[in-house]
Amino acid sequence: MADEFARRRTPDIDPPGRPAGTLYRGHEGMWSWVLHRVTGVAIFFFLLVHVLDTALVRVSPEAYNAVIGTYQTPIMGLGEVALVAAIVFHALNGLRIILVDFWAGGTRHHKLMFWTVIVLWALLMLGFTPRHLMNVFSH
Repeated sequence: MADEFARRRTPDIDPPGRPAGTLYRGHEGMWSWVLHRVTGVAIFFFLLVHVLDTALVRVSPEAYNAVIGTYQTPIMGLGEVALVAAIVFHALNGLRIILVDFWAGGTRHHKLMFWTVIVLWALLMLGFTPRHLMNVFSH
């Protein structure tokens, strides 16, 4: 068993003490993968709810107005910040994935690109969040 483990290990990829094939466990590649899937699912469910609540206008304009009224609360304003955060991260990380897939040096620089995505995401959110929350809490 130990010989098979040693044979599968690639010294430059799999450091000693870690089972072979677990390169991304707890590192940038894994977190990028997880966050991309989580934000994608969150965006999908938002779009599903958005289509359903917009379809209410055909069924009952009063129900539609009631639903839209609930969206104009501070809690939903915070939800909008979370939605924008998910969309911005998903978009930037998607561009990073494209670079990793189609640029010859992408795999070599995937960690740097991940941290670049995080910095850009933070800067964009720092620009959006205060302005949005001023609008949400000023009414």
